Amino acid sequence: MPWLHRFTCRRCFGRSVASALMAVPVVSTMGRLARAQPATDAPLNTRSHLLDTAADALQTKRPLDAMSAYLNGFHFYADDMGRQVEAHHFCTHLSEDFHQCVIYDGNAGNAKLIGVEYIVSERVFKSLPEDEKRLWHSHDYEVRSGELVAPGVPLIAEHAVMKDLASTYGKTWHTWQIDRDPALPLGIPQLMMGFVQDGQVNPAMLQARDSRLRTDTRRAKDNRSDIPEPEVDPAANSWRSGRTVQLALQDVPMRNLRG
Repeated sequence: MPWLHRFTCRRCFGRSVASALMAVPVVSTMGRLARAQPATDAPLNTRSHLLDTAADALQTKRPLDAMSAYLNGFHFYADDMGRQVEAHHFCTHLSEDFHQCVIYDGNAGNAKLIGVEYIVSERVFKSLPEDEKRLWHSHDYEVRSGELVAPGVPLIAEHAVMKDLASTYGKTWHTWQIDRDPALPLGIPQLMMGFVQDGQVNPAMLQARDSRLRTDTRRAKDNRSDIPEPEVDPAANSWRSGRTVQLALQDVPMRNLRG
């Protein structure tokens, strides 16, 4: 029966709700009240809530649905280990050799998108040109130290995930320098790196993370003690030489200009 299908089908039901929401008139003064506040801090007005609800019900989002892992760890700016950022990764496992992750400053609905990370297997990393390898960092220490965690995942399952990640490499760009400009994504993307030994990550940040997400870095480290230590490619973690690479703005001529 068509009515029963519409009732039991979540997306069909959502579309019906969305259609109804789109038909509801919105009081224009709500928009004016919201716009009177700072742009990045203003709460969503009624009209925006209705439009977002309708879009969520009507549109498919297959790339988002494919995200299968939530990982939490820490990055530092490639040219400044003193600037450390907690990174919430939401990752898609595209192949046995490749993950892609979007990075937020939290895991709530209002979290800010601050960057991306690409993760490749050891096999792929070894095939990269030497200059390219300078942009990547190893995950060995992050995994074996317990610094990288998968919140909410049982230890036995987390162990399997981390064993696969231990020999991988990541290239990370933060598009929002959230530690300096929490209101807006100002400036240019920055290359980020990962830690490689004890004493580098800010212990207060680590403790705060564990408390907030109910994770346990020490327990995770003990649980992964049997994960073999891979031989890290010396071309990765280029900052260890005392020199590194970072993006900078420069004026360049415009090419192929039309119109």
